[in-house]
Amino acid sequence: MAARALIDTNIVIYRYDERFPDKQSIASDVLREGIVSGNVRIPHQVIVEFIAATTRGGPEARLLDTADARREAEELMAQFPIIYPDDAVLRTALRGAAAYGLSWYDAHLWAYADVHGIEELISEDFQHGRMYGTVTVRNPFLANIEE
Repeated sequence: MAARALIDTNIVIYRYDERFPDKQSIASDVLREGIVSGNVRIPHQVIVEFIAATTRGGPEARLLDTADARREAEELMAQFPIIYPDDAVLRTALRGAAAYGLSWYDAHLWAYADVHGIEELISEDFQHGRMYGTVTVRNPFLANIEE
């Protein structure tokens, strides 16, 4: 079964961020639907960024302690196919950064989808509904408001 969607780091982080209960619920639904359908992929970059973002700051500021973040990363790796960077992803990211004016990290994320023929990028960091090449961005937080 071909992958139809790629998940950005912010979706995974909101799953664990109790400060934003509406986003937490939506992110949980997106991830749960991705597990059930089998149509979602997570890039290696998201796992790395997830651990960094959820464990940064002092104990009061962290979303997860280090052991929990590692355990949750392992769970994500067990639940979703992980896509790793290769030469094609890196070269495409370089071109995407130039063509679309994306930051390096956003270009890299988009490149995973483009190279692997994934139709949708689920993120709140890109323009909702915009097509970048053959990849369409969906912000699930805006999509639910618009529906």
